[in-house]
Amino acid sequence: AELSSHVVSLQDILSNKQARGAFGEEQLEAIVRDQLPPAHFEFQATLSNRTRADCLLRLPPPLGPLCIDAKFPREAYDAMREAGGDEAARAAAQRAFANAIARHVSDIADKYIVPGETAEAAMMFVPSEAVYCEIYTSTKDIADKARRSRVFIVSPTTLWAVLNTMRAILKDARMREQADAIQREGGLLLEDVGRL
Repeated sequence: AELSSHVVSLQDILSNKQARGAFGEEQLEAIVRDQLPPAHFEFQATLSNRTRADCLLRLPPPLGPLCIDAKFPREAYDAMREAGGDEAARAAAQRAFANAIARHVSDIADKYIVPGETAEAAMMFVPSEAVYCEIYTSTKDIADKARRSRVFIVSPTTLWAVLNTMRAILKDARMREQADAIQREGGLLLEDVGRL
């Protein structure tokens, strides 16, 4: 009975669009905070075009600041699931799902890829592995369009892997900076030895 009440309360959260958005943002925040040092991300960052990114990753060149959007069109996915065995209804719902994802990808590309300010790509965080799987299995052309638009669709699992890679890049960049400092100090030491 207790488990049932928890499932019902989770369904209430996921059925409310704003609560679902907050749930997705909280999940995004938890994953980012677990993977990256605080200096390399900002939540609810405002860009020069007055749009607000759910998360802005501060990455070293040549990548630069990378925006992540945590909203996704869940209603279209639910309609597709509820269509059940009715082929015509399922096909219509699948087209609506594909169109909703395509619109969302276009919005992300327009809002969060700002030449000279952000990276040449952005990420669409889908906080549900099931929805992410559906995007790549039933709407492959939309996933390809997203890649061509330089919007990378990620789930909690794939975002974790991407951030883990980015953490390695940040560590490498720090090591390179320190190597430059060591070389510079070594050069100064050689000059001192030469003068001595």
